[in-house]
Amino acid sequence: QVQLVESGGDLVQPGGSLRLSCVVSGFRFGYSAIGWFRQAPGKEREGASCISTSGGLTKYADSVKGRFTISRDNVKNTAYLEMNSLKPEDTAVYYCAADLRPPFCGEGWHNSTYYNYWGRGTPVTVSP
Repeated sequence: QVQLVESGGDLVQPGGSLRLSCVVSGFRFGYSAIGWFRQAPGKEREGASCISTSGGLTKYADSVKGRFTISRDNVKNTAYLEMNSLKPEDTAVYYCAADLRPPFCGEGWHNSTYYNYWGRGTPVTVSP
């Protein structure tokens, strides 16, 4: 059974930090790229970051570049999203997703339709 389980979401003040985790089971984690997406209330889901199978290639949305860092541990079947200097506009439900088909983290990495499996999300609220 395929599962992606996100955790780490919380209420945090502006300027604060959070680390999200995505634990994967049910398929070969090391053979999939992982994307982090987010969806704010009343807005469409948007891609935040992507990491290739080995972790050698990463992509970031302009809105998070320089503040967020994506990583993965292929032994632990876990992907991470380190979020620093958080802003109120980062408030959203954050989802991880797996892409099993190359090219990984290519030009269309931010397109949610490219991803095969999704987690249920973890909420992040940035507020004073």
